[in-house]
Amino acid sequence: MSEPLELSRRRFGLLAGAAAVAPLLPSRAAPTLLPAGMAWQLMWSPSAGANGMGAWESIEDDRADSHPAGAPHIRPEGDNYRFTMHTADRDTSTDRQRHEVTGNRTSSSAFLRWRSGELWRVTYSMYIPATLKATTTFTHIFQTKMPGTGTSPITVTSLRRVSGRQTIEHKVFEPDILVGRTDLEPLHDRWIDIDYEIRIGDGSSGGVRWVVRNGGSTVIDVTRTGVDTFLGDRVRPKWGIYRSLGDTSGSLQNCHLLLTRLRSYKAVAQ
Repeated sequence: MSEPLELSRRRFGLLAGAAAVAPLLPSRAAPTLLPAGMAWQLMWSPSAGANGMGAWESIEDDRADSHPAGAPHIRPEGDNYRFTMHTADRDTSTDRQRHEVTGNRTSSSAFLRWRSGELWRVTYSMYIPATLKATTTFTHIFQTKMPGTGTSPITVTSLRRVSGRQTIEHKVFEPDILVGRTDLEPLHDRWIDIDYEIRIGDGSSGGVRWVVRNGGSTVIDVTRTGVDTFLGDRVRPKWGIYRSLGDTSGSLQNCHLLLTRLRSYKAVAQ
């Protein structure tokens, strides 16, 4: 028997179905993309302990079944979501590795849809161990994409080696627009906080803001407007480890990534 709708909503926490009673949050410190007269409406706030893998619209855990002995590669671990990558793991495209989750599930039968013209914000805490290193080719740990196979990312947060230096960066994927970049090594082996805004727009009507905080310090706070953040249909976020095997720095090793306190907000009129 299916679960009653209100019970399902309560089990998934403060979600889209209960958004009418969710508090409105004012903007954070400038520079935010949030216009005057708008506020952040909390739409999604899963708990790894309570919701488990039901927090996600879809799960891409070893799609090629390359390493069943290591499964599950994505799992709840206490209050955190853990993504484990082994050097033996392979995606269906065998030159890369992928363990990712997508979207914001709000009940057993519903998930959020980010549409053109809307402004969304996601916040989360992330633990990157020193074993998860920046590489000379792509290592993405967050993406926004249009659903569907074969579509390119819209924006990406990546761990990239630049002149031998390990960095974490955020880009608008096409046409390779760097929003911001900072050193990765000081952020290894500690919890850091991410605050991300995306105004979904075609052509030059989109914008992004990417903030990384380490404890009480803001490491980087960058905004880029006048960019294309829409391909078609809708946009959805992805988290996890997606990396190329073409690294030439010797940085690929068994590793993991931890996420917790994930939240999604939509900009609404006050």
